[in-house]
Formats: sequence, C-alpha cells, structure tokens
Amino acid sequence: MQNSFYPALEETISSLPISQIPAERMPVIESMVDYILGKIKAKEAVRLNFICTHNSRRSQFSQIWSQTAADYFGIEAQCYSGGVEVTAFNERAVAAIRRDGFKLVQKGEANPVYFVFHGEESEPIVTFSKVYDDPINPTTGFAAVMTCDHADENCPFIPGTEKRIPLRFEDPKAFDGTDLEEKMYTERSHQIGAELFLIFQKVKERL
Repeated sequence: MQNSFYPALEETISSLPISQIPAERMPVIESMVDYILGKIKAKEAVRLNFICTHNSRRSQFSQIWSQTAADYFGIEAQCYSGGVEVTAFNERAVAAIRRDGFKLVQKGEANPVYFVFHGEESEPIVTFSKVYDDPINPTTGFAAVMTCDHADENCPFIPGTEKRIPLRFEDPKAFDGTDLEEKMYTERSHQIGAELFLIFQKVKERL
C-alpha cells in the first residue's frame, strides 16, 4: 500500500467481497489485467475511461474505485469516466461513496463537480457527468471500459480507444425509492470496488 487512506475507507477496502467474485467474471477481469500490464511493460501511460449511458452511477463508481485501487497498489494509472449523454453524478451514488469512507467536496448545483479524496494526502479524483469524449478525458491511447449493456450495445465505435473491455454491472437505479435503495447502492459500489481491486492486485503481483 503506497498511500494513506481514511480509516473508514480502509475498513471498506478490507471487507470488499473479492472472494465472492463469480468465475464467469474472470475472463473480462483478466482481459483488463493484460491490458494494464501491457501498457506498463511498454512504458506507456495507463488510461482507463469507464463508460455508461448517463455517467451517473456505475461509471462513476468505477472511476473512483479504479483510481483508488491503482493508488492503493502503487500503480500509475489515470482513470476517467463518461457517458453518451450528460445528467449528473446521482445523489444516491454520491451518498454510497460517502458511506464507504471517501470524502467529497462539491462545487456547483445542476451537474456538480465532486472532488473525491481517499486520504488526507491524496490527489482529488474529479468526477461529474459528462460525455465520454469530454475534453477532460483522453482522446487516444486509452481503454474504453463499458460498464453497462446499453452503452456497450449503442456505442459500437469509441474514437481513439486501443481496447474495448465489457466490464458490465447491473444498474442500482432499479431500486430508487424502495426500501432496498441504500443496500443495493452499497452492494453495487462494493461489487465494483472488489473487481477493480482484484484487477490491480493481479497487476501488482505480475509486475
């Protein structure tokens, strides 16, 4: 572990359900491990752009957990997210990230920019809803990680991407306004966190 992390977040990390990841998820996980290792061994920047339709839930979770996992294992990586239309980083997903132990600073109201911190000395992870080719995101030399089936099926071509990786997750939006809302947003956050921590753990072990 190369960085300091907030104690509450360290507890979340230690309890991520890595051992519960189904075997059928392993091929796509290995595909992502291979891509990251290839970039590192070629001495090229690792850039990952996580894409879902609205860039509001799953892709935001993925950007945050991916950058956190990379920092945790001391691997240089730049993690981004985007969608096919602009909405906002959903407030329920924001609340789940806070429950996990991250600290957030919000700027703006309609489509707020959030600066997400995993420790006192960490650089902020900058998150807000945007299209995948927003100027803040890379235009070449990146992997497009498709986190939802809609974006994966409706975006057959992502300009500038070197590799397309279908790391899809179920949308917690289905539970909005129900008694299961908080539970399912936390469950999805932890599922995404577990898979991304496993990916970067495997990268670290193979370097």
